[in-house]
Amino acid sequence: MSSLPSTGAIGSRRVVLELKQFFRDRNSALWNFAFPMILLVIFGSVFGGQDIAPGITFTQYFVAGMIASGVLYTSFQNLAIAIPLEREDGTLKRLGGTPMPKNSYFIGKIGMVFVAYVAQVSILIAVGVAFYGIDLPSTTLQWFTFVWASLLGLVSCTLLGIAFSVVPKTGRGASAVVAPIVLVLQFTSGVFFVFNQLPDWMQKFASLFPLKWLAQAMRSVFLPDAAAVVEVGGSWELGMCALVLAIWCGIGLVLAVVFFRWTPRGSS
Repeated sequence: MSSLPSTGAIGSRRVVLELKQFFRDRNSALWNFAFPMILLVIFGSVFGGQDIAPGITFTQYFVAGMIASGVLYTSFQNLAIAIPLEREDGTLKRLGGTPMPKNSYFIGKIGMVFVAYVAQVSILIAVGVAFYGIDLPSTTLQWFTFVWASLLGLVSCTLLGIAFSVVPKTGRGASAVVAPIVLVLQFTSGVFFVFNQLPDWMQKFASLFPLKWLAQAMRSVFLPDAAAVVEVGGSWELGMCALVLAIWCGIGLVLAVVFFRWTPRGSS
């Protein structure tokens, strides 16, 4: 008898399947890519001429925050909404009953998230450069920071999205549960407003979650070193950014392993 394909081989096929399903849902895919663009156009048009520091426009600041938000959109928000729908319609139960290694399912989700993020951030940067004069990172160190921040952000938010997918009671109600959380994190993490201008309690609240640190790391990539003066600590604190994101990767893994379910709550 021939052996089954390996976990990695099945996982790579799941990636292709997940991408097909993602892009076939035109409304979801279009909104996933269009929403950050819409926000960039709105905030860029309203606040584009304002400087947060000498020679540093709000638009440049905002793009860094929206790239960090793109991680949250494509990983946490996407999975925390899509997985409950798959659980409710029986897709997860059927997959759990097949010989497919269960890790292959998660490989498919992670691969889809990665591709969607690359596409989204590429479009966002292109729009920012073409219409708002956004400066791209100019040093190898900045691009290195962009890579590790993106990876740690994607891993942590993907695992948290998988774990949080058990919270919505129904698939149809998942977006109503997830979207407000994402919006609150954006408002408190220095995405829509300069972080050091937020109330102290809000800064402390945001510091408990990965988006604040991810946005801060992205600002170090897309803003000049002089912009570090607008940070609460007066510097980018990249070591702390990496540490907090790595801790959230561990927390997300534990929560995903402990709480993820293949079947709806209360079912056999």
